[in-house]
Amino acid sequence: MPTDARPSSQTAIEDALLADALLGGGLPEEAEHHLWQASQSYHFDEVAEGHLKEAEALAPDHAAVLIGFYRFYFYKGRLADALRIAKRCLAKAAVENHLPPHWRDVRPEHAEFGSFDHMLPRFFMFTLKGYAYLQMRLGNLVEGRLAVQKLLDLDPSDKIGARVLLEVVDRVELDDE
Repeated sequence: MPTDARPSSQTAIEDALLADALLGGGLPEEAEHHLWQASQSYHFDEVAEGHLKEAEALAPDHAAVLIGFYRFYFYKGRLADALRIAKRCLAKAAVENHLPPHWRDVRPEHAEFGSFDHMLPRFFMFTLKGYAYLQMRLGNLVEGRLAVQKLLDLDPSDKIGARVLLEVVDRVELDDE
């Protein structure tokens, strides 16, 4: 049960507003156009990234823009850039979920992390999973492992599939020995 003292109707309204934002709601039409242009020009790196930057200038920190940047950098193999965006998404998810600012301080009772019916906690979980994966890919196995362990602590039923990442890091560490 969340420890938040806000009335549940206010929480539901805020959840609905962020859910809408996560799905692109509240995004200025021009920013949405730039995101679309970025997707259409994906194979032209500079053009696509330029459109993403234009969208960001119009809608700084909008979840749809951050996700657009994340996907672009991730699929282009620009993992350090994707990690930078993942950190921004984690900060946004912490604020939107009324969580402690650092993911290490988040506890299971802060939100319903094991429920896919709650978009805000799910956004936090998927973001932390992406962060963990990128840390591991960039060779930061300890940080990646800690993030995966936090995911499993927050949702022991592992609806997000974090255990697979833990198995990967276990194998990598075993191979290194």
